Amino acid sequence: MRLNSLALRLFVSATTWTVVILLVTGVVLSSIYRAAVERAFDRRLGVYLRSLVADVAIPEENAGKFPQSIGEPLFDLPLSGWYWQVTRLDAPTPDVRSSRSLWDATLPHLADLEASSAPGSERSGYADGPEGQRLRVLERTIDLGEEGRYLVAVAGDAAEIDDETRSFDSALMITFAVLAIVLLLTTTFQVRFGLAPLKRISEGLAAIRGGKTERLEGAFPVEIAPLARETNALIDANREIVARARTHVGNLAHALKTPISVMLNEASTHANDPFALKVREQTEVMRDQVTRHLERARLAARVAVIGSVTDVRTVINSLARTMEKIHRDRNIAIEIEVSEDARFRGEQQDLEEMVGNLIDNACKWAHSRVAVEVFSQRSDPGDERLTVHIIVDDDGPGLSPQQCEQVARRGRRLDETKPGSGLGLSIVVDLASLYGGSLALGTAPIGGLRAELILPGA
Repeated sequence: MRLNSLALRLFVSATTWTVVILLVTGVVLSSIYRAAVERAFDRRLGVYLRSLVADVAIPEENAGKFPQSIGEPLFDLPLSGWYWQVTRLDAPTPDVRSSRSLWDATLPHLADLEASSAPGSERSGYADGPEGQRLRVLERTIDLGEEGRYLVAVAGDAAEIDDETRSFDSALMITFAVLAIVLLLTTTFQVRFGLAPLKRISEGLAAIRGGKTERLEGAFPVEIAPLARETNALIDANREIVARARTHVGNLAHALKTPISVMLNEASTHANDPFALKVREQTEVMRDQVTRHLERARLAARVAVIGSVTDVRTVINSLARTMEKIHRDRNIAIEIEVSEDARFRGEQQDLEEMVGNLIDNACKWAHSRVAVEVFSQRSDPGDERLTVHIIVDDDGPGLSPQQCEQVARRGRRLDETKPGSGLGLSIVVDLASLYGGSLALGTAPIGGLRAELILPGA
């Protein structure tokens, strides 16, 4: 699930950046192309403008016809969008000559006539023409000395620029759309197959935790191989540490049990001596404490082992048969309901010790019936981890809430007539806590005590 989430985030991030980059690139290319089209359009207008300027500069050769050399039929077609206009700036009355296409209209000026630029300079820009046309205008001021000062302007329909740019934008959009699809498919392929080795490692770690394998196996890409190698080294180091801990615990147990046994034997030979009785009493307490802490150390070392998984159904069935034989004289019926998929993430002997204590305790107090129910469920709907619930009910006298708190304490017994040391439930609590589980006591539906053991599942 986490790898799927990572792949989704990578895909969304790549998609977002791809779209942003393509949009920015498209806007930049469109702007560059429009500027190029405008420059080409201005060069075309500049040719007509220079022809007009030449005709204005040699009026004696232009007496019969003005202008002589433009050669563009659109200037003769009324309201065609292509116009020229020559305005004498120093005449006492407006002297304007224009193309036939302007009909009775006039071209707007890009600059104020009284504050026009210096002679010889050119200006270009957009202006509104006749019939609401948008025009691209190019104009120049020329000074012929005594023959006058003129403003020569040529205008073309800006729709050609817009149409050319729009056509380019459409082709650009189609091209970029295809490119975006290709890039997204490529990104999907890269994310899917690029994260495949990580998915294999994730599945391999899940298999190790589930007890199906002991190491990460298989060939990995050179980028991932160090991760797999270090993970295997960490697993090996963990097993080595646990093995050393077990060895030390065993050595300590042997080292302590012998002196304690000697002291007990010596004290037992002086049964009537008060001092010997006190030594024996304290030695037994010391032996119980040593046994308890050594057992906790042994269990903690076992819990640290990675990959231990136990089938709960097999353990429950075996314990039920054993308890029925032990309590045969009391005719205790043990009813079992265990889901087939129940798996305990831990070692079998620990599960046997915990459940065995619970069933044995239930059989001691039950009148005739003990019920065992086992099922697996997720601890949280958003969590993938499973928990195993083992519920043991009996039809005995049951316990009050205060008594439930007392019996879970080490060595506390509410009824001395029943066999046992009073350590059973406390051992279950200790073991369950080592695995991250818990034990809860309450009232059973069949009338006695309910013990619910919650352990990590697999």
